[in-house]
Amino acid sequence: MTQDAAAPLAAPLAAPLAALLDPPCLATLVEAAAGAVPLICLRPQDLAPWRETQPAVRAAWVAAAGFTGKAGETCPLPGDGGTRAGVLVGLGDAPDRWALAGLPTTLPRATYALADSPATQAPGFGEAAAVAWALGAHRFTRYRTREPAAPPARLAWPAEVDRAVVVRRVTAVTLTRDLVNTPAADMGPAELAGVARLLAERHCGRVLEIVGDALLDENWPAVHAVGRASARAPRLLDLRWGEEDHPRVTLVGKGVVFDSGGLDLKPSAGMQIMKKDMGGAAHALGLAHAVMSARLPVRLRVLIPAVENAVSGDSFRPLDVLSTRKGLTVEVGNTDTEGRLVLADALAEADAEHPALLLDLATLTGAARVALGPDVPALFSRDDALAFDLLAAGEATGESLWRLPLHAGYRALLDSPVADLNSTGSGPHAGAITAALFLAEFVSPDTPWAHVDLFAWAPKARPGRPEGAAAQGLDALFTVIERRFARTG
Repeated sequence: MTQDAAAPLAAPLAAPLAALLDPPCLATLVEAAAGAVPLICLRPQDLAPWRETQPAVRAAWVAAAGFTGKAGETCPLPGDGGTRAGVLVGLGDAPDRWALAGLPTTLPRATYALADSPATQAPGFGEAAAVAWALGAHRFTRYRTREPAAPPARLAWPAEVDRAVVVRRVTAVTLTRDLVNTPAADMGPAELAGVARLLAERHCGRVLEIVGDALLDENWPAVHAVGRASARAPRLLDLRWGEEDHPRVTLVGKGVVFDSGGLDLKPSAGMQIMKKDMGGAAHALGLAHAVMSARLPVRLRVLIPAVENAVSGDSFRPLDVLSTRKGLTVEVGNTDTEGRLVLADALAEADAEHPALLLDLATLTGAARVALGPDVPALFSRDDALAFDLLAAGEATGESLWRLPLHAGYRALLDSPVADLNSTGSGPHAGAITAALFLAEFVSPDTPWAHVDLFAWAPKARPGRPEGAAAQGLDALFTVIERRFARTG
């Protein structure tokens, strides 16, 4: 069936989803109050000049503590009568957006405030500190029955910070993380649709859902083929927001809520974190929330093929030939390449509107992780100006992307003897590139398009980045959209 999903969420679904857009970690940012403990943020080069301004006893205390200004390092300063005169916080030599992220859970519970220092006077420091503090306090607690051992410490809002920007940035990240962290049993296609509806309700947008066999009636054959084996019906989610006469910005997110590999079944170790295979959809929704919260002057569209790649008697098979929305036929080289199949339909639809910007986000290939590791998403684009903007934004925001080539010489690896193309390359090499080349078949050469192959997972915990779901590149992507379509006048 096709649904114009503007109706309110059902109560059982609404309860756990409603908190997604109002993350509790934002409560650690509080109004300034008398008695707040000063946080004195220093780079290594700031330490010697600072010590020269301090009493000899305090300077000796810091030297004895071995404080050097290393990123994340702290040193409490004793005051009169056993009080705390402040806390030194190391920022490191290079700008580190996460330098304060460990403090909410490692400092004693109290309210802290940024003290004036050369480092804190740098443009954007207060905003970065507030974002890092809130994200450092963020935890995925939906399934915990016990409260954490100690509540996080609080930070007084830094002066002259745009609080709406901080809230927007933090919420985009926590929304993305919480969606990816939610087990597949509770984040199926219907629940993912519920999140899209939640966003539409918050921002006065609309969501169209095409569900089950209606996908065939509405010409979404690849989405239907991949999702039909699951007891949870596949669907296409189409969120729209903004004025019709504004530039069209379209986000496409891979929404495979769980990937068993299909009939080409993954080994158990390969399925261990496959609840994250909807990470592209989570990023698209997190980015959409940021765009709508900022009221950017764009006509936003978010397309998410939401499916489960399951195994049943109705599974699609290796060497099946599938139709696609664009009309191209695809021979299935492996049923574990389901992501590019569902993206093909969504990209064809997105491209048909000739958007001013088209971004697709997907946990698509292990080959990208072999090349770049878990932290750095792979970027593909035929548009050099767009690729340059994305790379520059990544460097500016501390969210590095790395461009890999859409090497035309590898296109022949996707040739099929029986269909227009095969879903997999014919050899073991260049897996991320051949996947991107496959997607490129469904996007016009003149469309400003970029494909981001990301991991959406942190294998180990670091300050501000707990083990588990990871939001990657959201600030960089938002920055490019904002700069390209900024309001004039």
